[in-house]
Amino acid sequence: MKIGFFDSGLGGLTILKAVVKELPQYDYVYYGDTLHLPYGDKTEEEIFTLTKTGIEYLFEKGCVLVIVACNTASAETLRKLQDSWLLETYPDRKVLGVIVPTLERVLESNLSNVALLATKRTVESDKYNVELQNRSRQTVTLTQIAAPELVPFIELNERKAATQAAIARIEFVAGESEGVILGCTHYTQIKDQLRSHFGNTKTIFSQDEIIPQKIFSYLKNHSEVESQLTQAGERSVHLTQHRPDYDLIMGQFLGGAFLAEE
Repeated sequence: MKIGFFDSGLGGLTILKAVVKELPQYDYVYYGDTLHLPYGDKTEEEIFTLTKTGIEYLFEKGCVLVIVACNTASAETLRKLQDSWLLETYPDRKVLGVIVPTLERVLESNLSNVALLATKRTVESDKYNVELQNRSRQTVTLTQIAAPELVPFIELNERKAATQAAIARIEFVAGESEGVILGCTHYTQIKDQLRSHFGNTKTIFSQDEIIPQKIFSYLKNHSEVESQLTQAGERSVHLTQHRPDYDLIMGQFLGGAFLAEE
């Protein structure tokens, strides 16, 4: 059995790359729904249907554990999938999101004023704020910033434009924040540029630096899942729509982690 990763595009490959580096022994399958990108401007019903389709594909490919790397899907549909569809249809499989692990890291930082940079749908869901307040024993101010233009910029490999847009929104809406959560896997691609710009004035929380350790801890605490995982070091990628420029982008995203596209 394998570990699957679901995302609305290529952004989740940065998470996969980081996980492979931390846990190279396992077999992985990645599903990127590039045909329907971006998810941030879709309805909740559309996101639910598309996410369910992607997870079912990963289950059919032999995944016992699926990580929903897409923040929009995690915010909109993950709980519904876990509480109803998964229990009824695939009771022996596990699906996890990225929002709660990210917020756990934020709370460990003890910051009191944090900004969330995310898609329009993630912000509208208010999922980050709800989960943050449920888990925090202290008052933490969360300023949510919708940045719908960032994913298209990054998918087109226009990182300079994405960085400039992100900086402008952060400074205008949340200039006093002590930290910024990059609430979309695509945004991991501009973390270094944001850190270079903001220096020590803002802590940048990037999910490719958070999720690998969280998966390691999860598998350590859930032997019933870990014991099912095969360890041949196999990797595969499925995109619902391929474009020639994706080859270059995938190479940049994946770096030294070899993945053969199906």
